[in-house]
Amino acid sequence: MNRPVAIRATPGPIGRSDARLTLAEFLLKCEVVHECAQWSLDWLGEHVGVRRAACFLVDHDAGELGAVAVYGAAPSTISRMTISLDQRDHPLVAALRTTRPIQLSPAIFGPRLRRPPLTGSAPFLVLPLDHSGEEGDDAPGLILLSPASPDAVREATWLTGILGRHLMRLRAAEHRASAQRRLEGELALVQGMINTVPDPILLTDVEGRVVLANARAEALLVATERESEGRRRAIALNNMLFSAALTGRAIQRTETHRRELLLVDPVDGSDLLFELISAVTHEPTGSVVVVSVLRNVMDLRRAAEEMEENYRKLRLVEEEVRAERDRLDLVIDSVADPILVTDPGGVTLLMNAPAEKLFAAVSEAPSEVLVRVQSNDAHFSSFHANVLFASDTTRHTGEIGLVNPETGESFPAEAVAGKVFSQQGELIGIVTILHDLTQARERERLYAELKRASEQLEDKVREATAELVRQNELLRRQAFQLEQASALKSQFLANMSHEFRTPLNAILGYTNMLLQGISGEVPPPQRKSLGRIDSSAQHLLALINDILDISRIEAGKMPIHVGEFAIADLVGEIVAEVEPIVSRTKLTLMREIDADLPSVETDRAKVKQVVINLLTNALKFTPEGWVKVAATYDRPSDRVVIAVSDTGIGIAEEDQARIFEDFTQADSSSTRAFGGAGLGLSISKRLVTMLGGQLTLTSKVGKGSTFTLAIPSSLKR
Repeated sequence: MNRPVAIRATPGPIGRSDARLTLAEFLLKCEVVHECAQWSLDWLGEHVGVRRAACFLVDHDAGELGAVAVYGAAPSTISRMTISLDQRDHPLVAALRTTRPIQLSPAIFGPRLRRPPLTGSAPFLVLPLDHSGEEGDDAPGLILLSPASPDAVREATWLTGILGRHLMRLRAAEHRASAQRRLEGELALVQGMINTVPDPILLTDVEGRVVLANARAEALLVATERESEGRRRAIALNNMLFSAALTGRAIQRTETHRRELLLVDPVDGSDLLFELISAVTHEPTGSVVVVSVLRNVMDLRRAAEEMEENYRKLRLVEEEVRAERDRLDLVIDSVADPILVTDPGGVTLLMNAPAEKLFAAVSEAPSEVLVRVQSNDAHFSSFHANVLFASDTTRHTGEIGLVNPETGESFPAEAVAGKVFSQQGELIGIVTILHDLTQARERERLYAELKRASEQLEDKVREATAELVRQNELLRRQAFQLEQASALKSQFLANMSHEFRTPLNAILGYTNMLLQGISGEVPPPQRKSLGRIDSSAQHLLALINDILDISRIEAGKMPIHVGEFAIADLVGEIVAEVEPIVSRTKLTLMREIDADLPSVETDRAKVKQVVINLLTNALKFTPEGWVKVAATYDRPSDRVVIAVSDTGIGIAEEDQARIFEDFTQADSSSTRAFGGAGLGLSISKRLVTMLGGQLTLTSKVGKGSTFTLAIPSSLKR
């Protein structure tokens, strides 16, 4: 399709009408969304002198507002011009909810909002595409253009009226075509899946018509005119049997149903026995359909019949071998302990190897061995007699004393005897198992000793537990007393600080009045003395304020006032305040501020207090050289970093940890060269922690120190 040609030869209303007619005719012929959008932008550029333009459309499936055409920029920029619809505050996303053209400046995007690449630095016009004309509907897309001359606005407004509806129709047609392709693919996939199943699967309506069937089902129930007469009759019979089995099922509307169904094999005419599994379901349209699966159970039926016959034969064989198996089971029940099988008269019929060592000996054995064997036999015979006389039970347990014929060691043995009866109830034997109780007796002895030791241990544990409870109670009371003492200390410091401030403010007030000459001219010597009084009073007021801050922080009553401000302005303000102090020294005060330093949202007063404290400390402890204030932005951690460096006396490594403690200085001797209560760094550390930041120190003696303050760019409330 050829592109529309701009009409420039005939200016005025008639020329514009012809140009609009030309574009409208081409849009009616266009069937591709991005081509229609690109032609429309080209038409604006050629017809009304637009230098840059872009067309954005909403993709609800992807949740994005993306560019589909650009004019005056490289086509590769389209892939970068996408905006998530979740960014409700984005100017372009917000423009979708308007009905009139709006003019935007690139400056409103800021550092966090994505700006369209083609907008440059000049303002541009945003026009929402019209698709329905109804109030409250979001526009399907936008047209961005620059410069926005009156002709461009007029023609672009006309274009949004026809382009929006046309693009929506094309987008709907594309969606329908895509849905149709997906449906056809899913149907092909379903057909392929059910064709792999060896069992027949059918989907039929309530009248028995086949809606969907796999290849195996078609072989049984579908015939063509080219099939033989016999095959068509077999398939017709199968359809009749299947419909008869299914009709009642479709009417009942019950849960999944199983029943047997006998069909004919259309190939050889043999019988085929199936298990018909059917279930009623509903299509999205509401019509009733029946899903049926036919499982060939002919082989299962034959296998079941053969299994039943084999099981009958097996039971006959089991009856024949049960007597012999019972006798064998009695012998092999246990092989670790001695086993003896005797008849009712006490004659030993069978015994295993361990029993032979106790009750059998060769005639050539030493006499003492023979005597021990006879002794064992006598004890066992006595137990055997007791078993015979115990007619009320078939199981008898007793204890007999035996001797090892080889070593002569005696040991107790538990004898467990069981009577064996024939099928007629006649006693045919007694099976006796002997178990050596030596280890059991040893375990009983050890258990008694262990129980005794355990009881002693429990007594000691109870005593230790009672002592531990007493110690814990003592510690709890001491901890409570310490907490009370700390609270009283904080309250005392706060009260005393307020008591100090009242007379001190009066001293400062009267001193200021005298210095201003309100009560008359003050001679220079007295003015010098008054200046010293004012300086000392100011110093004492600063110490009292520090003590008040410590008390508020410990009591958790230090308020935080969050506001947005620029770090560069704050640093400049601080440098200006300390400039009089710097002018009285030989020091050079430097500052370095990053150009891309963002504004921060935190407590400005507390940040200023910390930085002033660090800076005044650096000026106080640096006899000569320089002091530098640097502010940077750490993007990975989203933190603003302020570092105060100096070339002063430095801090020893062993003192660096404790200088952040209350009332502590690096030089804590009575002859230290620098004054102060040692509260400034402690307060600064606590204030930084309240703001969610960190205050760190790196220093070397004689080389200088660097205090680094890192705070989040936005304080979480």
